[in-house]
Amino acid sequence: GRAAWIFCEALNMSPTQWDFPVELCCRPMAFVTLTGLDVVYNAVHRAVWDAFCANRRADRVPISFKVLPGDHEYPKCRPKRTSYEWYIPKGILKTGWMNKHLNLVPALVVVFYELDWDEPQWKEKQSECATRVEIVSRQSLQGRNTKVAVVLIQKKTPLPPGEDVIASERAAALCNACELSGKSLFVLPHTDHLVGYIIRLENAFYEHAQTYYYTEIRRVKSHKEFLNKTTHQLLFVRHQFKIAFFSELKQDTQNALKNYRTAYNLVHELRAHETNILEIKTMAGFINYKICRLCFQHNTPLDAIAQFRKHIDLCKKRIGSAELSFEHAAWMSKQFQAFGDLFDEAIKLGLTAIQTQNPGFYYQQAAYYAQERKQLTETLCDHEATVIYPSPDPLETQTGVLDFYGQRSWRQGVLSFDLSDPEKEKVGVLAIQLKERSIVHSEIIITLLSNAVAQFKKYKCPRMKSHLMVQMGEEYYYAKDYTKALKLLDYVMCDYRSEGWWTLLTSILTTALKCAYLMAQLKGYITYSLELLGRASTLKDEQKSRIEKNLINVLMNESPEPEPDCDVLAVKTAQKLWADRVSLAGSNVFTIGVQDFVPFVQCKARFHAPSFHVDVPVQFDVYLKADCPHPIRFSKLRVSFNNQEYNQFCVIEEASKAGEVLENLNQEKMCFVPGKTRKYLFKFVAKTEDVGKKIEITSVDLILGHETGRCVVLNWQGGGGDAASSQEALQASRSFKRRPKLPDNEPHWDSIVIQASTMIISRVPNISVHLRHEPPALTNEMYCLVVTVESHEEIQIRDVKLTAGLKPGQDANLTQKTHVTLHGAELCDESQPALLTDVPVGELHPGEQLEKMLYVRCGTVGSRMFLVYVSYLINTTVEGKEIVCKCHKDETVTIETVFPFDVAVKFVSTKFEHLERVCADIPFLLMADILSASPWALTVVSSELQLAPSVTPVDQLESQVD
Repeated sequence: GRAAWIFCEALNMSPTQWDFPVELCCRPMAFVTLTGLDVVYNAVHRAVWDAFCANRRADRVPISFKVLPGDHEYPKCRPKRTSYEWYIPKGILKTGWMNKHLNLVPALVVVFYELDWDEPQWKEKQSECATRVEIVSRQSLQGRNTKVAVVLIQKKTPLPPGEDVIASERAAALCNACELSGKSLFVLPHTDHLVGYIIRLENAFYEHAQTYYYTEIRRVKSHKEFLNKTTHQLLFVRHQFKIAFFSELKQDTQNALKNYRTAYNLVHELRAHETNILEIKTMAGFINYKICRLCFQHNTPLDAIAQFRKHIDLCKKRIGSAELSFEHAAWMSKQFQAFGDLFDEAIKLGLTAIQTQNPGFYYQQAAYYAQERKQLTETLCDHEATVIYPSPDPLETQTGVLDFYGQRSWRQGVLSFDLSDPEKEKVGVLAIQLKERSIVHSEIIITLLSNAVAQFKKYKCPRMKSHLMVQMGEEYYYAKDYTKALKLLDYVMCDYRSEGWWTLLTSILTTALKCAYLMAQLKGYITYSLELLGRASTLKDEQKSRIEKNLINVLMNESPEPEPDCDVLAVKTAQKLWADRVSLAGSNVFTIGVQDFVPFVQCKARFHAPSFHVDVPVQFDVYLKADCPHPIRFSKLRVSFNNQEYNQFCVIEEASKAGEVLENLNQEKMCFVPGKTRKYLFKFVAKTEDVGKKIEITSVDLILGHETGRCVVLNWQGGGGDAASSQEALQASRSFKRRPKLPDNEPHWDSIVIQASTMIISRVPNISVHLRHEPPALTNEMYCLVVTVESHEEIQIRDVKLTAGLKPGQDANLTQKTHVTLHGAELCDESQPALLTDVPVGELHPGEQLEKMLYVRCGTVGSRMFLVYVSYLINTTVEGKEIVCKCHKDETVTIETVFPFDVAVKFVSTKFEHLERVCADIPFLLMADILSASPWALTVVSSELQLAPSVTPVDQLESQVD
């Protein structure tokens, strides 16, 4: 409430006219004044005052304290009215009444006096204290029901009641002298427990204050019997409001709510006319505020919402004078804002709100009425410059404030429905209109919208938030704060692009373009123009043509034409700024990343294949399509890769004059016809060191204008696509419409799929690799594997290398128990590797072949996969460029390793039908065959059978067979 008051004063508004006064919005607390304390020069008195005021926690009684001198003059009490028979009220509620009872007329006056019970000069001190009380009660508070109490500040801690006889006697004497009851005399020992005594004191003060407010309520209620409904309708409302307000001061909020509700109903029973409609609405707003505040305080938010809706329904059509209808919009705006503030305050105190019912909706509605107020002001207050403010000022009063809330200053207290002085009325209306014209409406609207946005953000309502941010941006535009307007509009554009709200986006872009023009902001102006020319824009062709022409003017270092519907003075300022831009022209290159917006040119890059052999040229297409209304020529197209060495091969540049940008030269490479897809083929030879690597298009740049002067670089990340591409691709995939046939085999744009990367793979080898061996392999045998390599190339191959052995990636135990060597004359030991790498073989002529024998020793039984990998170099020519290709081919073979006895058992099981009849030595029959076939097996079998060196296995076998 206080912030609103200050804000209105800053805007030269009368705070009593629209904003709720501070005394209405604060929490009413009992008003108690303390006299007899010298808080400046007396340390004891200062400590007492600090104990009353400092650290007032929520658990302390609600009292508002003020230190005043003993002879302070309180507002005079009016004489008691004995009859209302001829009394005609002049208004509902006086503007000073609430403040009077909150801050001026106390419920209790406390007289502090330093006096101990054993004071030697007791009589003199007693007399002085009584005099002070008399000054307060007889003179300052004459005629009022305000209570008076005395607090004796003492140095000693008092004895328990009844034990100090002198104290009891002197207390009674002091009460008689001061004409006070014993309940109004207190003792305050100034000891270490001062705060504890103070809390006990203020609890007693609170009881006295409640008694006072109860008396006041009874006094106001007693007036009812003298009132009649014919002439005292205003008094019924006034008295009901006072009873409710005193109940709040008494902290009886239930009765306060009940009486406020009654007062609200009585307000709407008043006969309304143009002369009093503002007073009725003002009081209705005040009372409604009180009701809603108490409902929230009682934790009944639904009652508060219901009351507010009822209030709006009753008042929204009570507009009053048509010439001042902006006042009604201002009043409605304040009602919604105040309820939003109450709602938000209740939430901070623990109330739970929901997405569909939060303070944001009320701030939004307040902003709506503030906008309506602004529009009505522009219509009703559009006086000629020659019209001057009337003098004397009809809005001024003798005291500087109105006597009653909601009345007109030039006819205060006039209750007649007939306007006695039409000329005076006309002058007063003119003064209000002229004063209203000076209000900065945009600031009020932006503040309300900002409050609403904060609430919708808090309750996760993104679309509502975006919608209101657009309105904020537009208000900043009207307020000529174009920087803030652009900041907000840019933020919101992303949401509307991603969701495809093209009509809304176009409207926002139009405002943004105006802001950029009025600030002569080059990059912003170019960016918004590019998008307003594109497929996302819903502008008509003639509007797009104008924007396209202005864009080219800017790129040619000329000033653009002003945007339509801009403020005349702002346009003049902008033209000077553009002129400065032209005079300072140099090399201005604006690079614009299009992934965040929707330009008028679309781009898709596509490699012909997901992979290319190194001896085949890498080929890809760049498809471009323009959506602007007229043909347009670009100056350069360039493609960038993750390996920048390829960038030089993918550039198209066309020399042209600046004035030829809009000429329709269809035969030119870089001239785009609207709606027609153009394809650009690029190819280059990959580097041999990139074999096995991925080549990616990192960006595509299309340049409009000239890099030597002023130009714009449209930059697509990756293989193209902009902010709308993914959504359009999804829609195209779901569409069942038949695509029309295009001339000249022109591709359908939607059918083109971006392929921004490809793999470079090695040249196809033209050799054959054969592996020959005779299974099975025995454990620990030197097993022979013959490799045959034959060249089918047309020219000689060189640097032929062989990699052979156990294929990597198998069980680690196999690696430890497998050994490979090229030398078969000696047994492999543990030092031999499982894989021989890059064994040089030499050169091979076309048709020539070579053989290489490998020997493998397997220490354990089981299957093993062996790899033979042959690589070589060959010279070849690609696109007239000679390159050296490294080719390779590999073959794999599985070798089964078995234990010798396993072979024997298998042999016997195939030779004999009844294995159980054969003696255990018969497997040795097979050994003769094995040993005759493999001399190395002789050593193996000897070690396995543990034979004596002089006895050969063959001899034993023969003797056993015999």
